[in-house]
Amino acid sequence: MSDEQRQRQRLDISRHAVRLFAEQGVAATSGEQIAQAAGVSERTFWRYFPHKESCVEPLLTKMVDAFCVVLRAWPPELELIDHLREAYTPVLDSASDEDVEAVLEVVRLTHGEPALRAAYLMLRERAEDALADVLAKRLDLPPTAIEVKVQAAAMSAVLKVATDDVAQASVEGVTQAGLDGHREQLATTLSLVLRCLSQAAAG
Repeated sequence: MSDEQRQRQRLDISRHAVRLFAEQGVAATSGEQIAQAAGVSERTFWRYFPHKESCVEPLLTKMVDAFCVVLRAWPPELELIDHLREAYTPVLDSASDEDVEAVLEVVRLTHGEPALRAAYLMLRERAEDALADVLAKRLDLPPTAIEVKVQAAAMSAVLKVATDDVAQASVEGVTQAGLDGHREQLATTLSLVLRCLSQAAAG
């Protein structure tokens, strides 16, 4: 099995895990149930995931990767707000709304499931390193520079809050209007936060 096939299988398991977590809760869902729903052996399941709560990582990673991809493609001549309005999508390479729904379901679940919350916050922390790498190139500074690290942390925080908001607003289902509002909120808030940080650094 190729790396791409393994990643697809992990993502498929993640989708089934989120559905079961939402239907019956994390505590009542076993690794065996998730494996059976996904059509894989328990051995395969535990090879991919050290614990059942980590099943949410492939879906959440798609969300973080989507933002990083857009940030890397940020043209030098464009303001961030204009670039995000044009290019941002909440989930990377999604052919349908299913993964968007699943990601937002995970985000909602993290508010009542401490183990999922821990996985979510750890992923957010790792995402800051990826964001710092992108911003370092943009600012022509090393990724370890305090200006870069602060901006990366601010970006991660805004993305988290905006995603929490759209997740709570989409309990009855994701709509295009909701996603458009999420994009505008993210673009406007990030632009404002980064402008304030830049002005503070310059002043």
